[in-house]
Amino acid sequence: MTSKGKKQEKKKDFMASQKLPEFPPELKELKDKLDLFSKNVLEKFDRYILGVTLLPPTKDKKEDINVLVVVDDSDSQKMSKQELSDKLGAIIASLAKEVDPNMIVQTWIVSEIWGECHDGKYDKLNQIAMSQPVYDRGTISGIKLSEVHKKMSLDKFEKYIVCYVCAGSHFRGDGHEKSDIDAFVVIDDTDVKRMSRGELKDKLTAIMYDMAYKAAEITGVKIKLHVQTYLLTDFWDSIKDANPVIFTFLRDGIPFYDRGMYMPWKQLLKMGKIKPSAESIDMFQNSGEQFLERAKNKILSAGVEDAYYAILNPSQAALMMYGINPTTPRETARLIKEVFVDKEKMLEKEYGDIIDEQVQLWKSYEYDEVKSLDGSKAERLIKNVERYLKRIKELYGEIEKKKLEETVLHANDNVVAASRDVLKLEGVKKVSAEDLPNVFQEKIINAGIFPDKTMRVLKQILKAKVDYPKGTITKQDVENIRKDAHNYIKFMVEYMQRKRANEIEKSKIKVKFGDKYAEIIMFAKGDAFILYDANEGEKEIRKAKVTEAGGLDKIDKSDMEEFERYMGEAKFQEKIMLKSKIFEDLKSLFGNNVEIMVNN
Repeated sequence: MTSKGKKQEKKKDFMASQKLPEFPPELKELKDKLDLFSKNVLEKFDRYILGVTLLPPTKDKKEDINVLVVVDDSDSQKMSKQELSDKLGAIIASLAKEVDPNMIVQTWIVSEIWGECHDGKYDKLNQIAMSQPVYDRGTISGIKLSEVHKKMSLDKFEKYIVCYVCAGSHFRGDGHEKSDIDAFVVIDDTDVKRMSRGELKDKLTAIMYDMAYKAAEITGVKIKLHVQTYLLTDFWDSIKDANPVIFTFLRDGIPFYDRGMYMPWKQLLKMGKIKPSAESIDMFQNSGEQFLERAKNKILSAGVEDAYYAILNPSQAALMMYGINPTTPRETARLIKEVFVDKEKMLEKEYGDIIDEQVQLWKSYEYDEVKSLDGSKAERLIKNVERYLKRIKELYGEIEKKKLEETVLHANDNVVAASRDVLKLEGVKKVSAEDLPNVFQEKIINAGIFPDKTMRVLKQILKAKVDYPKGTITKQDVENIRKDAHNYIKFMVEYMQRKRANEIEKSKIKVKFGDKYAEIIMFAKGDAFILYDANEGEKEIRKAKVTEAGGLDKIDKSDMEEFERYMGEAKFQEKIMLKSKIFEDLKSLFGNNVEIMVNN
C-alpha cells in the first residue's frame, strides 16, 4: 500500500471510530448545507482537508454561516504555503457560495495555526475550541479537547504553569483510531514548602487526569488525552540526562500556552545548545545488561518491554556518541541502519534487522496485539539481544576511535588555519604545512609577538596528527590536545582582533558636526566608507572613492553588509595624509562647522 493509501486508510479508521457531536434538530437545514459543502470540498481536495467546522455567528451578521476549513500543507512541494492557502481558499470559497450565498469560509493551513502558537498567539485555537465540527480527521477534535483542558488547568494553576504543550499524530494530520493526544504540562515547583515534590507530583497528576476526563465530557471528543505532568525541577534534570521523551517534546511539541520558557528551550535544542552529557551517555551505555537480565526472567509483560529497552538504550547511546541527539524508538531503528549500516559501514545489516524487529514487536505489544510469547521465540529474541549488545559494545569502541581521530584532525586543521591567519597579518601570504613551524618561529616567536610556549603547543598538535595513526596517543592525550588547541586558537583570534582594531583606528577620520558624530574609514586601493551618526545604533552608511588629490568622490549609498564584508576582507590604509581637498569635501558633507577630532 502506498503512503497516500495508508494515510487514507488511517483517516477512514479515525472517522469510523469517532462520532462527532450531533447538531440540534432545529438546525437540520443548516446541517444539511454544511454536509453538502463538506462533501463537495472533500470530493475536490480529499487528502488535503483535515477538518471542516462551524464557527460561532458574528453579532452584526447573524445570517452569515461562518465555516472554517483546516488544510494539511505538510507535503506541499510544488507551491509555497501562501500560494496553497490562497489557491485552495479561493476554490473552497466558491464551493461555499454554490451551497449558500451567506456561507463565509475561512481557510487555514495547519502550519499557520502551529506557527501562531510558536509566536504566543492562541486566537485560532480559541476559535476552533468554540466551533462545531462537521468533518474531522482528528485535528479539530484534538485542538478542542486540548484547549478546553488547558483553560481548566490555567483557571486552577495559572500562577504555576510554565507551559502547556501538545504533540501526537492528530496534530501531524495522520492520526488513526488508536492514536491519542499527548499533553505535556510543566509546573513551577521552585517554591514548594508544604509537601514533598513526590506528593506534589502525584496530586497534580491526579487532578490533571480528572480534568482531562471532564474536558472529554464537555467537548464530546472520544480521543484519549494522555496528560504528562512534569515538575520544573524534574523536567530540567530530564533535559540534562538527555531523556529521549523530553527531547522529542522540545523538538515536536506545539505550545498551547507558554510563559516564555518553552520556546527558548526549543530554539536552544534547534541551535544544538542542548546536548546530552557524558554522564547521560554512560548511563545509556550501561543500562543494556540490566534490562537484559530482567528480560530473561519474564516472558511477556516484562520480557518484551525489557528486551526492547536493552536494545533501544544502548542504540541511542551509540547515536549520541556519534553526535545525534536522543531520538524516538522508530527514528532510532532507522538511524542505526542509515548511519552505521549504510553510511559508515560500521555495523552489519543483521543487527539493523534485529533492532527493527524489536521495535515492531514492542509497538504490537503496546497496542495489545501480542497476547502471548512462546518459549522458543522468547529464547530467540533473548539470544538476538545478547548478540546485539555484544556487537554494540564493539561499535562503541569503533565510534570512540573515529571521534578521537576526528578530534585530532579537527584540532590540527583549526590550529594550522589560525597560525596562517596570524602570519598573513604579519605579511606572510602563503606557507606550506611543512614550512609552517619554521616560518612561525622566525616571524612570530623570534619577533617577540608570542611567547615560546606557543611554539611548543603548535609543534605538539602538529605531531599528534602524525602519531595518532600509530596508536601511541591515548584518550587523555586527545582530550589535552583538544583543550590546548582551543586555548591556542582563542589566543590567536584575540591577537588578530587587537591588531585589526588598531588598524581600524589608524585608518579612521573622526568628525563632529553639531551634536552628531561621523567616521570616515579609509581602505587600501582608494575605497572609503562614511558612517553618519557613529554613536547611534542605526547608522547611515555611504561608500566613496579617494581621489589622487585626497578628496572623496563618487559617494553612493551603501549598507552594513557591504561595509562588514570590506572590514573582513579588505586592507586598511596604513597612513592617512590629510590634504586640503578632504577639508573641502568634509564641509560639503557635514557643513561648514565640521570639526576633525584628534586622539578621541
